[in-house]
Amino acid sequence: MTDARPSFVRTAWLVVLLLWPVALLNYLDRQMLATMKFSVMSDIPSIGSEANWGIMLGQFKWVYAFLSPIGGYIADRFSRRFTICGSLFVWSAVTWWTGHASTYNELLVARSLMGISEAFYIPAALALIVSYHTGRTRSRAVAVHQMAIYVGQIVGGFGGYVADAPNLGWRFAFDVCGIFGMLYALPLVALLRDAPRSADTPAVQQVSVAGGAKELLMNLSFILLVLYFTLPAMAGWVVRDWMPAILKQQFSIGQGKAGVSATLYWQVAAIIGVLIGGWLADRWMQRQRRGRIFVSALGMCMIIPAIFGVGNAGSLGVAVAFLMLFGFGWGFFDCNNMPILCQIVRPELRATGYGIMNLVSISCGGVADWAFGSLRDRHMPLNEIFGIFASAAVVSAVLVLLIRPKEDLIRSVEGSGSPRLH
Repeated sequence: MTDARPSFVRTAWLVVLLLWPVALLNYLDRQMLATMKFSVMSDIPSIGSEANWGIMLGQFKWVYAFLSPIGGYIADRFSRRFTICGSLFVWSAVTWWTGHASTYNELLVARSLMGISEAFYIPAALALIVSYHTGRTRSRAVAVHQMAIYVGQIVGGFGGYVADAPNLGWRFAFDVCGIFGMLYALPLVALLRDAPRSADTPAVQQVSVAGGAKELLMNLSFILLVLYFTLPAMAGWVVRDWMPAILKQQFSIGQGKAGVSATLYWQVAAIIGVLIGGWLADRWMQRQRRGRIFVSALGMCMIIPAIFGVGNAGSLGVAVAFLMLFGFGWGFFDCNNMPILCQIVRPELRATGYGIMNLVSISCGGVADWAFGSLRDRHMPLNEIFGIFASAAVVSAVLVLLIRPKEDLIRSVEGSGSPRLH
């Protein structure tokens, strides 16, 4: 069987289609809390301070980060299909329960459980997608999947309006999302399939936990990719988690308008960016083996001035404009991380490798959430805080250009005359 057969092509894109609602929920269930901040803090007064809110946001990330490599290893070692479906069902149940929390400690427990359950999804989903899309559609397939993440954040951006609605409220939103996710997990487990072994690699070699970790951590290009993935993500998490509150306070607007302004425009820009970035990377790879790396670096060159600009914006319109530039660059960056990983790590370690990337990146994102809240409590100016994050992104733009793809991995998936998926 060659991966150019029409039935395989249809199956490869069906996998992306089936995972689209899951990816949307994965980020919608996270994003809602940030856009409903003032309603939640009013309803649960034991939260108390900005620093406590930051700790609660960070709690999710630290648990999520710690378990991501474990989730990735399980997906690589056993079944990506069952890992994905089990993750969806459990985190949706936790989403429903979050809407029934009444104290700060209950909210902390709920966010911890959310981190545990969601940690198993992204590494498994991306590894499954790139196992099917082994040729010239790899970045585009990842891009379409990542679009769902952005749409989830856009929908979550309207959470402030739901929270403010007298007949709805923030708890209603968590109930609806939780129930929908649990119901969708049932048909998904019947329709989704793991990729055939021949599509992934001619001979899959099982590896131990210690052996896989050693192989990854001794790979210099992988270490560079982990750092590249992490440094700009700290600013990305602050934008996702804190920007609704920042815009509300800076420009004296309502919670609903702040949530939409902080999510809708830059996520739409990210959708455009991820589509263009995925197409450009796939095209560039046909001429240059570092094509995906170059496209990702272009995205970082947009992210850096955008972070500086957001921290220095004097009006809501200027802030939104820089957020849109951030989103466009983020799309270039986001759709190429797993495809770049595939150029430096063999197939049976992809989900594990992405899990390690999540471990480092999201752990630092949790620290960034806590640090941002603490610095705001100390009244540090926004431009200085975002200047720190932008400086970290400058370093990452250099690191990605130092990554060296492995020629044998490129030949095995990008093709050298044999028919490929396109």
